[in-house]
Amino acid sequence: MSQIRHALSVKRADDFAAWYQEVISAADMAEESGVRGCMVIKPWGYGIWERIQRLMDERIKAAGVENCYFPLFIPLRNFAREAEHVEGFAKEMAVVTHHRLIADGKGGLMPDPEAKLEEPLVVRPTSETIIGDAMARWVQSWRDLPLLTNQWANVVRWEMRTRMFLRTSEFLWQEGHTAHETAEDARAETMRALEMYRACVEEDLALPVIAGEKPENERFPGAVETWSIEAMMQDGKALQAGTSHYLGTNFAHAAGIKFQDREGGQQFAHTTSWGTSTRMIGGVIMVHGDDDGLKVPPAIAPWQVVIVPMLREDDGDAALLAYCEDLRARLGAQSALGERVRVLLDKKPGKATAKRWDWVRRGAPLIIEVGQRDMAEGKVSLLRRDALWADNGKPAFSAPSIDEAVATIPGALDAMQQSLLASAREERDARITRGVTSFAEIEQAFKDSVKNPGWVEVQWSKPTGAALEQVAERLKALKLTLRNVPMDASPANGVCVFTGDPAVERVLIARAY
Repeated sequence: MSQIRHALSVKRADDFAAWYQEVISAADMAEESGVRGCMVIKPWGYGIWERIQRLMDERIKAAGVENCYFPLFIPLRNFAREAEHVEGFAKEMAVVTHHRLIADGKGGLMPDPEAKLEEPLVVRPTSETIIGDAMARWVQSWRDLPLLTNQWANVVRWEMRTRMFLRTSEFLWQEGHTAHETAEDARAETMRALEMYRACVEEDLALPVIAGEKPENERFPGAVETWSIEAMMQDGKALQAGTSHYLGTNFAHAAGIKFQDREGGQQFAHTTSWGTSTRMIGGVIMVHGDDDGLKVPPAIAPWQVVIVPMLREDDGDAALLAYCEDLRARLGAQSALGERVRVLLDKKPGKATAKRWDWVRRGAPLIIEVGQRDMAEGKVSLLRRDALWADNGKPAFSAPSIDEAVATIPGALDAMQQSLLASAREERDARITRGVTSFAEIEQAFKDSVKNPGWVEVQWSKPTGAALEQVAERLKALKLTLRNVPMDASPANGVCVFTGDPAVERVLIARAY
């Protein structure tokens, strides 16, 4: 086997941001589109999204939520009636004002002044307002509740600073929207969605997360409560991987979502919204990637096993391909992680070693090379992506018999899924600093580790209003933000590091994407 190491040109330790961009390119996941902040998601990257979408959609539907679709264009008046909500998105909204172009007399095109829309249309940044209109029509009685909807869609937020998958002007997501008879029911749905996200992201994407409530200044615009799952990247920064919002009756008042209650009176519905997006793929890259490229957790890999025949363009190729096809069929009949194993036989022209490294960079969980000698001996050469190198610096190939490979590969995929989660969780937990008792210690914690600071957990008094704004400004000066109040944190037992008042809970602080 060739010992040439086809690593990336940039190492994580040297320039994490540049490494991230190179992984996306080397793994053939996405590329720039020519439109600022918008990307073309290529088959391997989109295949990962399809897997995430399928696994998430199964969880959504299992909770009785039904998929719908709502328009991309939303009348501006919908946002104008919800002042707090629109203020949170106003700077990011793309607005359509004309419906026709004409020649400008200079060889170009311009909006036709005669084709100006009577009312500007906002390109969907989120759908609370237009779905609220539909809910107002669909909900008349308490018997119509709960109303549980979700849509898979694209949204547009005109970001100033963009990075593929993490923050783009257009991205893909799902957004759940529900209406309920009582606050208790709506809060229960908010927490159900949060737990669904935690389970999916940890079990399927192998990303360990911390679930908790966002501080007041980090809430979704117009929400009463916002809850999030936060994941730590290898550079120590936090990535908000999903959010779930209890909206109270704020949006119901704005949209007129009213119903006749059990006593015959009129009540406003309590609503929720919750969403995750393609930024989760960015999290997979930054948590599981290494200096050789991407590592895709088997649960979300488009192909879990890739078979690479070492073709010689002679009479022996037909027999080798038949041997590989038999292996593909036998593996495809096996199950791992609750589904049939997904196997690709890569018959594209090219040297097997070059194709091997291509699949290494893409992060295919298991790569099998089969040559004439392997076939003669009834064996395969197996390489596991999360254990790529042996102690001698050579690729860590094993050489099981074909029967042994068929029998053991499903277990190897299960083990790899668990191993990726366990190693990421161990790394995260080792980099959360606790026991900090003053703001000076917060400053020192991030000063001491500029490249990989991790997170800091502190006790605080849950300040609100101007006092909270002051805290946020102090942290902003250090490029830090309050992430969330962990649900499983130890009870507070000291004083607030910001105000000196008795602490009531603990909160995480981090630099973030």
